[in-house]
This record gives sequence, C-alpha cells and structure tokens, in this order.
Amino acid sequence: MSNQPNNQTKNILEKYDRESQSRIHLGKWIWVVTFLGVGLTLFHLYTGYFGTLPSQQQGAIHLGTALGIVFLLFPAKKGLQKKQKNVPWYDVILAFMAMYVTYHKIIFFESILQSRISGYSLLDIVIAIIGVLLVLEATRRTVGLPIVIVASITLLYAVFGNYIPTDILSHPGFSVDAVATDLWFQESGVFGTPIQISSKFIYLFLFFGVLLIHTNIGKIFNDMAFALTGKYTGGTAKAAVAASGMQGMVSGSSVGNTVASGSFTIPMMKKAGFKPEFSAATEASASTGGQIMPPLMGAAAFIMMEYLGVPYSTIMMAAAIPAVLYFTGIFIGTHFEAKKLGILGLPKSELPVFRTLFLTYGYLLLPLFLIIGTILIGFTPQRAALFGVVSAFLVSFIRKETRMSLRQIIHVLEQGARVALPVIAAVATAGIIAGIISITGLGSKFAAGIIALSGGFLVLALIFTMIACIILGMGLPTTANYVVTATVAAPALINEFGIEPIAAHMFVFYFGIVADITPPVCLAAYAGAGIAKANPFKSGITAVKLAIAAFIIPYIIVYNPILVLVDVTAVNIVLAIITAVVGMMGVSSAMIGYFIRSSRLWERLALFAGGLCLILPEFITNLIGIGLMATVWFLQKQRKDDDVGRLRAAEA
Repeated sequence: MSNQPNNQTKNILEKYDRESQSRIHLGKWIWVVTFLGVGLTLFHLYTGYFGTLPSQQQGAIHLGTALGIVFLLFPAKKGLQKKQKNVPWYDVILAFMAMYVTYHKIIFFESILQSRISGYSLLDIVIAIIGVLLVLEATRRTVGLPIVIVASITLLYAVFGNYIPTDILSHPGFSVDAVATDLWFQESGVFGTPIQISSKFIYLFLFFGVLLIHTNIGKIFNDMAFALTGKYTGGTAKAAVAASGMQGMVSGSSVGNTVASGSFTIPMMKKAGFKPEFSAATEASASTGGQIMPPLMGAAAFIMMEYLGVPYSTIMMAAAIPAVLYFTGIFIGTHFEAKKLGILGLPKSELPVFRTLFLTYGYLLLPLFLIIGTILIGFTPQRAALFGVVSAFLVSFIRKETRMSLRQIIHVLEQGARVALPVIAAVATAGIIAGIISITGLGSKFAAGIIALSGGFLVLALIFTMIACIILGMGLPTTANYVVTATVAAPALINEFGIEPIAAHMFVFYFGIVADITPPVCLAAYAGAGIAKANPFKSGITAVKLAIAAFIIPYIIVYNPILVLVDVTAVNIVLAIITAVVGMMGVSSAMIGYFIRSSRLWERLALFAGGLCLILPEFITNLIGIGLMATVWFLQKQRKDDDVGRLRAAEA
C-alpha cells in the first residue's frame, strides 16, 4: 500500500496550510537557507546535550535564526511562491534586519539588563518596535492572519484601552514605547515562556518527527492500521482512524496530517461505499485527534507542563484516557455508519500481514517507545527528545531504503528547521498576546466578564469559555492555540470557580483544538473535503458528530477529574474507563442514528442520554445509563426490520 503525495495533495496543502506555501525558487539564497537551517538544528542538538544558554539568549538565537529563514523562504503574498524566480531584495533586508534585532539581545545582553532600571535608549525602542512588527509579519507569512489579527487587536487594546467606555475592559493605557520595550526586552512578552519552551523542548521533538517521517513511518502506520482493522466491518474507515491517530502522535498539524493520511485513506473509504462527506470527516476528526494524543500533543503539552509546574509524565498520563475515549468515539461512529450502510471489511488477500510488518519494520517504532519510556522514568523532555533523535537516526541505517547519505543528512537537518518555522513564529506571537494580557490585566477582566455573563453558574461559565476557545482556536496552530486559551481562559476557571488546574487546562486545550473541525472555520475538514470532493460545510458538521467526545469529555473532567487521574484508585479508574467506553458507544450511536437497527428519534435521544450518564463516573448515573441503553437494545432486538435495504433504496 502506498501513500505517496501527488499533485492534488500538494494543491490542497497549499490552499489550506500556510506552512506549505514556501518559495520554490530561491536562487543563490538556497545556500543561505540551508546554512541557517542546518545551523539552527545543530544548535538545538548541541544545547540539548551540553545544556541550554540563559533563556533570553537561547530564545534570541532560536527566534532570530528562524525569522531570518522565514523572510527568505516565505513570500509576502500567497501565490508568489511559484512566480518569483529569486528572493526579492526587500525580503533579504527583512531577513537580516530580523536577525539583527534579535541577536542584539545577545550582543548587548548586559546593557539591556541595565536599561531595565535606567531606561531604554532610542535605539532600544526602535529595535523593539521593529522586532514586534517583524514577528507579526513572519507569523502572517507562515501561519496566516487569524493569530496576527488577535495579536494586533491586543496591541491596540494596550495602547488605546483608556478610550474604552466600559469599566470591565478599560485600563489607563500605555505608550507605544512602553508596550514595545516591555514585549521585546522583558520576560513576559515575545521571549517569555512560550518561546523558551519552544527553544528548549519543542524544536527537538519536531526534529524527532522529521527523522521518523524520513524512515517512512507514515506508511508503516497506514499498513499496520489496515492489517489490524481492515478485515472488520467498515475496515477502511477504522484503519483511517487508527493510522491518523498514530501519525498525529508525531505530527504537529491537523491540516497537514489530514492531507498526508487522507490522500491515501479517503479514496479507499469512498470506494468501500462511504459518502464523500463522511470520508472527509473521518479523516479530519482522526487527524485533529492526533493533536491530543500523547506523547507530542502538537507540542502544547510542554507549555502546559511549564504553566502547571508538573512533570511532563503527569501531562502525558492525564491526557491518555481522554485521548483514547476520543478515538474510541470516532472508531465506534465509523462502525455504526458501516453497519447502517452494509459496508463490509476488505478481503484478507488485499491486506498486509501484521506479523510480517511488525517483524520487518517494528524496529522503526523503537524511538517512539524510547521517548515515552524515558519520560515516564523521570528524564527531562529535552533529554528524552535527544535520546529519541539519536535512536531515530540510528534505526534509519538498519535498512538500505532509509539509510541516509551526507546530502540526505544535511537535507533532514534543514527540514527540521523548516518544519519548526510556523511553530516558532506562532509561539512568539502568542507571547505578544500573553504579554499584553499580563500588562493590561486582561486575564482578570476576562474572568470578570465570564462571571458576569454566567451569573456565577459553572455550567454557563464553561459554555462561554468553550465558545471563546473555539473562536480563538480558529486557524491557529496547536501550540499557539493553547498558549492563547490557557492565558486568557484557564485562569478564570481555576481562580473564580476552583476547578482543578489540570482539568481547566485540558478543557481549554480541547476546545482550542476542535476549532479545526468546527464550522465555519474548519480547516482540517475543508482539507479532507478537498480530497474527497465533498461539501466542506457538511464535512465539518459530520466531523463534529464523529468527534462528539471532544465536546463532552472536557465537561466531565471539570466536574469529576478522575479521567485525568486526579484523586484516583485502581478500581475506580478501571470502572470509569469501562463505563466511559460503553457510554461513548451510546453517544456515537445516537450521532450516527444506528445501534443494532436504524434508530428512531426517541431511541437516539435515549442512547445519547444513556451514553452521557455512563461517561459520568458516578454509580447512580451509570445505572441510569445502562438502563436506557439496554432498553433501546432490547426494543431494537425485537424489531424484525433491518433498514439497510430501505436506506439504500432511499439514497439511490
């Protein structure tokens, strides 16, 4: 089975994924890009082993080099990547200017520290203003407008907040000089926690993913998924879910994962008999779910670790059960849809043999297991990532087809930098937003607004927070998405309503992520629809139905955080998992409209209510849930009509 990219894949990536819109023709500047890219990766490998520089200096090299590459690699306007035959002079100037204003922090590190007390010079102020503007422009080129618009609004708010008439949002206002220097030279702005975590941990994990992709692990994930699930009812869809979940563990992009996996899985689902919209939705929801699947979680888990002050292993384990439930819901949804349409599995003769695959290629999974294992036994994420990189490099030499020449090693080192560029730019801009929230007190104002709107009722506060997170998450990459929502929304839930910190952060994280499949701006669903030739909006609606767990579980963990391993025992967590899985069966069945027969409206409502009751880890609600689902099962069992033929006739 092959999943090589084709022209359609490239076109869809260029349409929906800004990361894929880099210049094709660089002229002589290709050597500069290669030098900077290879140098940036080697710098992170060196500091990963020998120890990082002071945070401001580490962040300056990390961001400055990345900005230089961005302006050489990404054109100012979409569509110019194919037309321009060389890097225009103005982008060369911007590249060197970006490197200068960031390296300035290293060259004049001591004098800048003194300036925090004595006052900044005119040159410092000019550098700060230029630096902030260049970060925004680099982010626009690599990520897109949404996060830049949010950052621009917060900047205007910082300067003109004194003109806002309402007491809740107004503040004294700050000068442009004060805002720029605070964001550029203090540790709460551009070079704050997000960029520090990016320079210490995230870059190495992204490079680890690049190395794994070079070993062709994506094809191995696909083949293993088909070997395990392809023969069962609706096997093509189930294999797509499994493959995308595994691929998402090492991928940082919902859209990129949707296109990479979907170019192979979506045509197979359509051929098997699934509707185009359902095929696109299955791939989009599963690929988006990859962003909540440990160990990588779109790199956001590292920032969550810093915000919460807990070991990375704690974040991984807390995220594991909700992620499994998410994929269980999608998996069950594809099963019921296949049963409803009468879609069988693939013939065994067309499927790879798992035992053969595992014995031949199983060693490629060793780096992934090594990273997880080293984190769980107490190694720092940085050291674990380094172990993963070294092991991935070594296993690539085991087979001839993945063995790297010197030219390929240089290419992989450069590719590591290219993959990291959108994340670095986005977290720098997220740092701007976080810095503005800090200096203006916007976080506490947001909390006051949530309390006022909700009247102090937690469920209403959660609903308003959910809406805010989905809006903020539209079009943002995973890491920046989490930084914004965690800075604005999570403190309100923790400080005002007493929610467990890890439950609050998981709540905002989940709802920031599902923006990728939530209409109207459902980029992953749009990308999947492009491959499936389906209606994008209908694909988004179907993806929401399949990913319904992502809209339910965050509420459950807020009210009873047992699913994120807070105050658990072995017995109650096992029971909670079992009942939650059965509950997801009820909810997914209600969304699809099929249980053991096609469900009537009242049966769907009963299944949905029963599923919710089972997901709640309470004895009484579990009994109610079992009763409701058992009633529907018994009544459908008594019905002799199997609606498959009628449904097919209606659709013909």
